[in-house]
Amino acid sequence: MKTLLLTLTLLLASIILNAQSITESYRINKEALLENVRILSSAEYGGRLPGSPGYNMAAKFAADKFAGLGLKPAGDNGYFKFFNIEYNQIDTPAVFKVITATDTTNYELGKDFVMRGFTGSNSFTLPVVFCGYGISRPDLEYDDYAGVNVKNKIVMVFKYNPGWKVKDSSWGEGYPREKSLTAIKHGAKGILFVSLPNDKEPQPLIGSVLHGEGEQPVDFPQLHISLEAADKLLHGNGFTIKGCQTKIDEGKKPFSMNLAAKAMVEVNAHYEKNAGTMDVAGMIEGTDSVLKSEYVVIGAHLDHVGTQAGLLFPGANDNASGASGVMEIAKAFVKNGIKPERSVIFVLFAGEEQGLNGSKHFVESWKNGYKNITAMLNLDCVGYGDSIKVGNGKSAPNLWQIARQIDEAGDKMMVADTWNGGGADATPFHEKGIPCLYFVTTNSYDHLHQPSDKVETLNPDLYERIVNLAYKTAVDISAGNYKRENVIK
Repeated sequence: MKTLLLTLTLLLASIILNAQSITESYRINKEALLENVRILSSAEYGGRLPGSPGYNMAAKFAADKFAGLGLKPAGDNGYFKFFNIEYNQIDTPAVFKVITATDTTNYELGKDFVMRGFTGSNSFTLPVVFCGYGISRPDLEYDDYAGVNVKNKIVMVFKYNPGWKVKDSSWGEGYPREKSLTAIKHGAKGILFVSLPNDKEPQPLIGSVLHGEGEQPVDFPQLHISLEAADKLLHGNGFTIKGCQTKIDEGKKPFSMNLAAKAMVEVNAHYEKNAGTMDVAGMIEGTDSVLKSEYVVIGAHLDHVGTQAGLLFPGANDNASGASGVMEIAKAFVKNGIKPERSVIFVLFAGEEQGLNGSKHFVESWKNGYKNITAMLNLDCVGYGDSIKVGNGKSAPNLWQIARQIDEAGDKMMVADTWNGGGADATPFHEKGIPCLYFVTTNSYDHLHQPSDKVETLNPDLYERIVNLAYKTAVDISAGNYKRENVIK
């Protein structure tokens, strides 16, 4: 009898334990998040520049994850939504030297200079002309190219436009391609961009493919050089780069000059105007007969800025962290048996770094129409920092309050600061009147677009908490608890 009772007791305990294991919630964990980031930010994936083999590998990695979870393909071709994008592969050699009357300084890629993502190719040693902000606007009576001859020379200009205006008119976007085409119009053969030295924290050397509109100048090298290298070029004229910016800003007048130094530049790039790339999208179909025709989009950009002549920009925080977050949120939906009333789309965008190309393409081409998207949650740079920020709360305050209340009941790590207008890949959705939230960490950008953006720098505990907050928010709104609000613009 005792043996029978013991057997029954053990059997009952086993049933209870099995039941507990079945009903126990699967929590998104830092180990799984970091493993995805480790893979995506590895050298094998080459910085995930759209159009490159490395990006295609990353897209396949994500599609395989979606397939393994049993997500319904939500692309035009399985999980993929294809489109074309500009692509520029930068190979060796990469050379930048400053030659003065007394010496030649050989500068190091990644430490003293980087190339713009859409640099052209060429090799030459030419005189350098300082041309201020690189603006030629005779219509505004301001022209950095007036009074200097830059034909068959290299120009050195500030990367960004001034913070002041003349005649209360806008300078325009001032993207590197625009400034390059202006220099070409005046006869220049190459351009050296310099960060604004008088900023409180001058921008470090970064990899970037945000280039602006216009035709690609394929034979026109574009470099971003250090403040120290700029001072070396100016030394023979008796100026510093800080002094030059101060003089221009105080007088709101050009201060351009031929420099006593020359520069040697060698760049080897291979440009493709229409390279193929893709967003990656999978879906859990809603269970409600009416609400399943409404969609909740959970997105992040998969791309980064690639490599330059072997210099890797890993993009662990930006944005392997967000891409991994989306994949793990999808896993949590499946593992926890979530049956959303609304349909949920998990999408990884290409081309955010070039100007939100993938998210724009998704919104414009979504087969069921963007008007049926109830909300969009964007994860971008969620792995490094010290607390949680949820943006776009001023444009979608009701949606923001859902995340706020979930955080208050849990980790209490969400700051009150927010903004309006979307931001990054949320922007194309916001512009269509779709309520959005932008999940990001505070103080997230110490390694932004630098070779140091590696998985080892991430904050695992914070990372785990912010992705869980995004997941719980997504579960809530996909369950029909949120009524789409009118976006405040």
